[in-house]
Amino acid sequence: MSPAPATVLIAEDDPDITEILRLYLDGAGYRVLTAPDGVAALERMRQAQVSVALVDLMMPRMNGYDFIREARKISTAPIIIVSARNMPADKVLGLDVGADGYITKPFDPMEVTAYIRAMIRRTERLDASTTEVESTTTEEHLLAVGDLALDTEGLSFTRADKPVALTAAELKIMTQLMAAPGRVFTKAQLYACVSGGEADAAFGCEGSVMVHISNIRAKLEDDPSHPRYITTVRGMGYRLEAQ
Repeated sequence: MSPAPATVLIAEDDPDITEILRLYLDGAGYRVLTAPDGVAALERMRQAQVSVALVDLMMPRMNGYDFIREARKISTAPIIIVSARNMPADKVLGLDVGADGYITKPFDPMEVTAYIRAMIRRTERLDASTTEVESTTTEEHLLAVGDLALDTEGLSFTRADKPVALTAAELKIMTQLMAAPGRVFTKAQLYACVSGGEADAAFGCEGSVMVHISNIRAKLEDDPSHPRYITTVRGMGYRLEAQ
């Protein structure tokens, strides 16, 4: 029996954009759900196991930023913003509230499809990048460094046995770092583990990684301004300190 197709949620109030995305995603073999506003999109997210969500920012009833905040309470599925707003502040805020990517309108539907494919591939194979490095594991799917533990099958993360809610992008970054504690990873390497190595889709590699690292620190560190887990190696990148 072939596996069920991945489900893509399109949260978009423009019916023309929704239809063209649906056509391309249907053709690529995905199951497609649509919602004309943030409230309806959140309900779809509660009712179905969504693999990836495409979200416009300017929607009625609930805008994209608020939708992402609420969606992050119930799902770690990758969320990609698709918006005509192209200011750096919009992109940083989108990533800051929990999005994993940002695509600017007008867009090439084939590029969006490729971006979704990369996101799904990386989510399904969170530990693919760990095959060439030594990991501190007690089980194949468990990464443990000090009081941090990440289950790459159950996609759960804990600090001192207490659950920490991470987004899909944050889980990918922590998988990379925890697979090789003490090793320095460049921003480009961490960006590649999030995006699947695909070309940058309208938001900066270094800027997006910095936002994700900042968000992870805010969730892990007692004092994010003086991190003890993820440290910055000036001019090189980031490393997870072996506890």
